[in-house]
Amino acid sequence: MSETKSVEAECIAWASLPGASPLFLDFLYQFDKVSRFYASSPHDLKQISARHGRSDYPRERREAVAAVLERQNREFGSGVKTFENLQRLREGAPVIVTGQQVGLFGGPLFSILKALTAVMQAERAGAVPVFWMAAEDHDIAEIRSVDLPAGDHLQKITVNPTHPDGAQAGVVSLDGEITSALQQAEALLGNSTTLDLLKECYRPGETFASSFAKFFARIFTDHGLVLLHPGDAELHRIAQPVYRASLAKNREINERLQRRAEELESSGYHVQVKVTHSHTLCFYVNDGVRVPVRHGAEGFLIGERRVREADLIAEAERCPERFSANVLLRPAVQDYLLPTLCYIGGPAEIAYFAQVSVVYEQLLGHVTPIIPRISATLLESRSEKLLHRYQLTLHDVFRGPEKLRELLAEKTIPQSVLRSFDEGEAHLEQALQVIRGTLEKLDLTLVDAADNAGSKMRHQIQSLREKAVRAEARKNAESQRHADELSTLLYPGRQLQERGIGAAYFLLRYGTQILQTIKDGVQPGSIDHQVLAVRI
Repeated sequence: MSETKSVEAECIAWASLPGASPLFLDFLYQFDKVSRFYASSPHDLKQISARHGRSDYPRERREAVAAVLERQNREFGSGVKTFENLQRLREGAPVIVTGQQVGLFGGPLFSILKALTAVMQAERAGAVPVFWMAAEDHDIAEIRSVDLPAGDHLQKITVNPTHPDGAQAGVVSLDGEITSALQQAEALLGNSTTLDLLKECYRPGETFASSFAKFFARIFTDHGLVLLHPGDAELHRIAQPVYRASLAKNREINERLQRRAEELESSGYHVQVKVTHSHTLCFYVNDGVRVPVRHGAEGFLIGERRVREADLIAEAERCPERFSANVLLRPAVQDYLLPTLCYIGGPAEIAYFAQVSVVYEQLLGHVTPIIPRISATLLESRSEKLLHRYQLTLHDVFRGPEKLRELLAEKTIPQSVLRSFDEGEAHLEQALQVIRGTLEKLDLTLVDAADNAGSKMRHQIQSLREKAVRAEARKNAESQRHADELSTLLYPGRQLQERGIGAAYFLLRYGTQILQTIKDGVQPGSIDHQVLAVRI
C-alpha cells in the first residue's frame, strides 16, 4: 500500500457529461427554472443555515435520538470524534445528513463521496455529519455485489445469502460465502490494513447493515461521522407520529404527489418515483420482510390482506416498528428524528426531492433543502500516463469503449497509412474543384449532382479510413488493452467511475488516508464534476 502525496482537481460541467437529466442540470445551473420544486438554492450553505435552522426541534426528542445514536455507534465501533459530535448534538448542534444503501464492502465510490461531503459541509456549518444507512431497504440484488477493476476488465464479487423475498438488508445475515468474497478481493488487490478492516467487519453472522456500519465506523474514525441505523425499534417509536400521519393523510398526499408529477412532466422534466392511485408511503414489516401497503376500495391492502383504515392507523400508533418508510417518506422520517440543516444527495435524490417537498409540507410543515454531493473521478497515475501517452482527454473516454479503441488505434497506425489517406483526400478535393468549375460553365443544373457525388466519395474514403483503423486495432493488442483499461477505470460499464467501481478498490489500494487526500483536494464550493489526479 502506497501513501498518497497529492491530489489536483479539475472541474467539468455536468452538461458535458453523459447521462445528466434536464431536472438535475437546471437545479445546478438554472435554479430559477425549478425553484418552485425545492426549498432553497444549492449554492449558498450560509444562506441555507440562516433560513433553515431548526428552532422547533424539541429537547426531549434531541436527547432520545442522541441516546439511540450513541448506543448504535458504540456497537459499530465508532471513534472518539463521533462521540464528540454526538455530545454537540445533545448540546444543540444541527445535523447535515446523507445516506445510501448498505452495499457490499462499502458500496460504490460515491458512498464515501457522500459521507465526505457531509463531513466537509458540517465542518463549514458547525453541524454534525450523519450517515443514514438504508438498512430497511429490501433490494438485496442491488447491494450483494461490488465491481473492482482487474486490469482491462471489471471483476464482480458477489455473495448470495439465503433470504426471503422482501427481506430488509438489516436482517439478512452473511454466510460462509463472505470468506470467499474477501479472498477474491485479496487475490485481486493484495493484503493491506484495509483488507484487515474488511475481514473484521464482513464475517459470517453479520448482516449487510451491521458489516457496512462497522466498516464505515472504522474508515471514518478520524472524521467524526455519525452512523444511523433506521431499523432501530426505538427510532420507530420516536417517529411514530410521522408513520401514523402518512397513513391518515394518504389520500391527500397521493393526490398532491400526482399533481406534482404532472407539473414536472409539463415543465419538461422526468418523474423519478412513479406514484399510482393505490400508492401509499409505507411498507408493513413482518419478521424483517417488507410488504407494500396499498390503498384499496375499502381501507388498505397489505399484500392481499385487507385492513380497515382505522385499524391500520391505530396499529401504526401502537406498533410503529411494524412500518417502514418508502423513498418518498424516508426524508420526512429522517427530519422528524433529526434537526436537519440540509440533505446531501446525488442526481437521483435531487430529482426525487422535487416530489418529496409535497410530503414534507403535509407531514412536517417545512421543506428541507438538498445540496449536491461531491462528484468525482479519481485519476490514478497509471491512467493519467496512458491519457498523456495517447494524447486523450476524459471526454474521449466518455465516448464509449468502442470509440476509444478506434481512437487509440488511430494513434498507433503507421503514419504512412494515414498520409496516404490524407493525400488521397487532398487529391479528391482538387479533382472535385476542377470538375465543379467545368460543370458551372457547362450546365449549372449539374453542380448539385457533382456536390452529391463528392459527398459520397468523401464518405467512402472516410469509411475506408475507419476500416483501416479497426484493422490496426485488431492487430495492436497493446493499444486495445490500454483502451479497455482506461474504459474500465474511468468509464466502467458506460457510467461514471463513482457509480461503476466499488469504494473498496481505492481504499484497498491507498488505505483510509485516501479519504483525507480527497477531502484536501476537492473544491468544496464546486457543483461540477471534479477530476482528481491522485499521484503516488
